[in-house]
Amino acid sequence: MPPVEDVSQLAKSKQAAIKLMAESFKILQQAGGELPGREVVARLRTRVSFNEWELEVSPKTGYVRWEAIFSFYTVDSVKAGFLRKNKGTWYLTAKGEKALALGPIKLFEAASAAYRKWEQENKPTKPGPDTTAVETLDKEQFQKANLEAQALGGIREFIAAKNAYEFQDLVAALLRAMGYYTPFVAPRGKDGGIDIVAYQDPLGTTAPRIKVQVKHKPDAAVPVDDIRSLKGVINRDGEVGLFVTSGRFTSDAEYFARGADGAYSIARPE
Repeated sequence: MPPVEDVSQLAKSKQAAIKLMAESFKILQQAGGELPGREVVARLRTRVSFNEWELEVSPKTGYVRWEAIFSFYTVDSVKAGFLRKNKGTWYLTAKGEKALALGPIKLFEAASAAYRKWEQENKPTKPGPDTTAVETLDKEQFQKANLEAQALGGIREFIAAKNAYEFQDLVAALLRAMGYYTPFVAPRGKDGGIDIVAYQDPLGTTAPRIKVQVKHKPDAAVPVDDIRSLKGVINRDGEVGLFVTSGRFTSDAEYFARGADGAYSIARPE
């Protein structure tokens, strides 16, 4: 695609994609680099001005046109390494932050070029459907592409509706379903920093013995200091720490946990 100088020369779908891509990157940047994908879409609804065409329901997909366009073009950002998606959460990479500084048009061009390069290097042996325009996606294809995101969104809403003790019990039940024994689940009140203790055998003689801290804050990010606090109660050989949150972890918290000699793990309901 030649360099774009006048956006009005482009197809309507690409005009929409340019503003949506840039604004979504800004939303992620302002949120510290990560957000659930559904939250990115929710914030776009309030921050972007849409024209009538973009707000129409597409006859091909059965979805609001701008939402279909945005979903379609995030693939370009992922293939370019600007955006990473993992189980419903979207991450703006360092490469993506750098690309954002190019401005909306050049950001779109860079993502599109990266996708074309990836497509050429990964051409299917059999011809697939023409996906050069959003309108070529039929309703069934679009529904399949969004099914996982919708299911994950429903799970997150179910968990968010729980209180702190119900969420803690849910985590303990999940550990038992995985084959662990949970001889200790903290009662209401002070727990000394540990909410659940899990063993591989009834007596806890087999390593690892897991000390679990649970934090139920769906709209908050767990800071690195909370992970460090868990480290302070891991004091025996064969013990590992597991921190479970209904929200997110800051990048510093994730970095600390991953660099802690494999003795700590973090988990969120995605």
